[in-house]
Amino acid sequence: MTIRIAIVGFGKIARDEHLRAIEGNPDFELAAVVAREKPDGIAVPCFPTIAEMLAAMPGNVDAVAICTPPGPRFALASEVIAAGLPVLLEKPPTATLGELDVLIQLAKDRGVAIFTAWHSQYAAGVNAAAAALKGEAVASLHLDWREDVRVFHAGQQWIWEPGGFGVLDTGINGLSILTRILQEPLLVKHASLLFPANRQAPIAAEIAFHWADHRAVMDWRSGGEPCWSITIGTQSGRKIHLTRGGAELAIDGIQQSLPPHDEYRAIYAEFADIVRSGTGKIDPLPLRTVADCFLIAERKTGEDFV
Repeated sequence: MTIRIAIVGFGKIARDEHLRAIEGNPDFELAAVVAREKPDGIAVPCFPTIAEMLAAMPGNVDAVAICTPPGPRFALASEVIAAGLPVLLEKPPTATLGELDVLIQLAKDRGVAIFTAWHSQYAAGVNAAAAALKGEAVASLHLDWREDVRVFHAGQQWIWEPGGFGVLDTGINGLSILTRILQEPLLVKHASLLFPANRQAPIAAEIAFHWADHRAVMDWRSGGEPCWSITIGTQSGRKIHLTRGGAELAIDGIQQSLPPHDEYRAIYAEFADIVRSGTGKIDPLPLRTVADCFLIAERKTGEDFV
């Protein structure tokens, strides 16, 4: 059975990743788009709201992928769940932990599957890194997540608004890898967030986790090539080094042979199983880690950012 899927919110991530993955997966067929304006090059029906889509296509949508910014996702996902449809939530799944908790309960009550699609957890080196760390005690952990916001988030003003997460919208990708590969909990001990004077979200962050030499640095002011890396040292002397957001992995200095890097292909392969089995997959830990950062962070104010 082909899964007829609708995409809600059709920005860059939906066009570049979700649409490509859907078109490349024979288990799926794009049935509709929900967006303010019909996107160029899209032949399927486009509706301004989920309600109008469901009214116009009764029984013709089997699942929904929500790709909007996090702010409206709770209301949108609630509507999809009420209609009895499985829902894929682009990262971060909601703006708050409370919203995610309520969605989980709504889905349980309605018997609907939710999938929190943390795309970086599907990077090519993540499973191998998790396997290498199995049974190992972590001695040191360094996450370095730096990029140029003008390049990777051009024109996206929502990321600077309250609830937009700022640099942690990017950094949460690295955190999601850590919550996937570590056997111990990732607990925030201290955080420092740098806010431009004219913005409501941070442009840089430094995080110290419990246990010595466990830390993270995130920065949106980095020019040149981005740096998305995680380095973990174990008490037995092993070194795990993930680079390119998890696409590359070196273990003890030896570069590992990995499958092709295609996060969203893997996401939609798993979502097909979720839709057919009715068994959801929910990971709240990356969102919890970011929430903890905002709860206890030292706030610093920097110069205006344009």
